[in-house]
Amino acid sequence: MENEKYLNDISEIKNMMNQSSRFISLSGLSGVLAGIYSLIGAFLAYNTIYFDTTSMGNYKNLIISQDAINKLFIIAFSVLILSIITGIALSIRKAKKTEDKIWNVSSKRLVINFAIPLATGGFFILFLIEKEMLSLVAPLTLLFYGLACVNASKYTLGDVRYLGITMIILGLLSTWFLGYGLLFWALGFGICHIIYGSMMYFKYDRN
Repeated sequence: MENEKYLNDISEIKNMMNQSSRFISLSGLSGVLAGIYSLIGAFLAYNTIYFDTTSMGNYKNLIISQDAINKLFIIAFSVLILSIITGIALSIRKAKKTEDKIWNVSSKRLVINFAIPLATGGFFILFLIEKEMLSLVAPLTLLFYGLACVNASKYTLGDVRYLGITMIILGLLSTWFLGYGLLFWALGFGICHIIYGSMMYFKYDRN
């Protein structure tokens, strides 16, 4: 009996230490919804690129007008903002349900470690767009997002690390198959988010 009580105490201490060092209120459902937003965004981007009368050429040698680029930027920005708002809202709801603080040392570390690679990649991609090197935009968004996930994963659920690694692999493949950037973008930000979000939801959220 004493040994069993001792093991239970150790397990409880371990859980408390894990909760204090990791932000565990991240919602898996937010990943699913982010994936859905991304698929809708990819569909709109596809129509803009391939059915916009201002775009010319085949899928490998597209000439995209500034107007079409502006539309793509609005689509991408809208998907990003919707995903962030959804993630924050669902994380707050989960934190209230588990009686945890949404803004603590762990969440601050998570945001900082996620933001540094993501902001670096964002500025780098903007420079490439300004130089009209559009073929590298999709691969680099996947790569830098994947690096951000891996970098931040030590401060949240471990599954985020595997999502990041998957994104990095897709980004590298997309760099090799440059003509299929939108397909890899939809696969990464859309399908992978839905798959990993669903896994995290059934693993952590259904209590």
